[in-house]
Amino acid sequence: MSSTPAINRSLYLAGLMEKKSHFLLGPRQTGKSFLITQSFHSARVYDLLDTSVYLKLSQRPQRLAEELTPKDRVVVIDEIQRLPGLLNEVHRLIEQRGIRFLLTGSSARKLRQGGVNLLGGRARTKYLHPLTQRELGAHFDLNKYIIRGGLPSLYFSDDPRADLDAYTGSYLQQEIVAEGATRNVSAFSRFLRVAAYCNATIVNFTNVATDAQVPRTTVYEYFEILKDTLILHELPAWRETRQRKPLASSKYYFFDIGVVAALQERQYRRGTPEYGQAVETYLFHELKSYVDYVSGEPLAFWKSKSGFEVDFILGDHTAIELKASENVGPNDLKSLKALAEERKLKRYLCVSLEARRRKVGEVTILPIHEFLNNLWEESYL
Repeated sequence: MSSTPAINRSLYLAGLMEKKSHFLLGPRQTGKSFLITQSFHSARVYDLLDTSVYLKLSQRPQRLAEELTPKDRVVVIDEIQRLPGLLNEVHRLIEQRGIRFLLTGSSARKLRQGGVNLLGGRARTKYLHPLTQRELGAHFDLNKYIIRGGLPSLYFSDDPRADLDAYTGSYLQQEIVAEGATRNVSAFSRFLRVAAYCNATIVNFTNVATDAQVPRTTVYEYFEILKDTLILHELPAWRETRQRKPLASSKYYFFDIGVVAALQERQYRRGTPEYGQAVETYLFHELKSYVDYVSGEPLAFWKSKSGFEVDFILGDHTAIELKASENVGPNDLKSLKALAEERKLKRYLCVSLEARRRKVGEVTILPIHEFLNNLWEESYL
């Protein structure tokens, strides 16, 4: 695997930790450890993947208080989901000593289970996503991203296909087996590959159950596991239209298009529907990262019962449709125009592979790079 250059992330950890303790959650290899090292050069770090550290703190959680000194103002506990009981001691130290804790994890599953101390509002939660266009800067290449995804070590890998295959295998072993989320790993593995083909769609759970050869109730449970381990995001339906009745079902997106490609055992070629879906997944990642890092706005999609569909609704102001085409035609704008008739939003954008911006009625057609630059600068037009 080739070396990964230093990348400045958009999530400013040091600034966040000046105010309050935080949970920092994100799938494996999104760069949490590097970001921590970059942000806190001298902070005390407890890595719960280290067996000796785990055993000492699991046997005597109060050892944490005994080891910390008055100089320890920021303390990092890595992979906190491995030892959720330690949060009682963290809670006490926040209250009594004013220590700020950064609690990282690659899964929220055990943290969401009943009885776990989530610090009663004394810690906020932030999510770390794969790399964005803004973070990659001059290193960004859309076609490369579609093939490799945005996990730092995989985007810069000299053998991305082998590393992606290894990543999906280690995910199954480390996240699913180690957490005891399911004992039937072969059934979950079948399900995971079927679920990957449902990426960026409204899921038919009955069909997934049939294809994966597992009960329908198990499919619901498995989807929750994917969400809890931060591999899958649920995109809710936007239901504010009145002239055209909206659907209420959610869509689901995997967190990284490279991981989807590996699970589907597919390479995306420009001009195919699969390539368009891959670019849509990438755009969802950019919007989700922007929402989590910057704006905090809701993100949704719209689909009417009559068949109109717009990929993303950002906040209460912007409709975004993705067309992975260098020549957007009138038919490509029908759903945006139908939504514009509702007079609910301020902007109607078609993000595309066209080279220049243009305006068709109320719809602005934007090159994808221009849209992303404007998005992160919070200047949509």
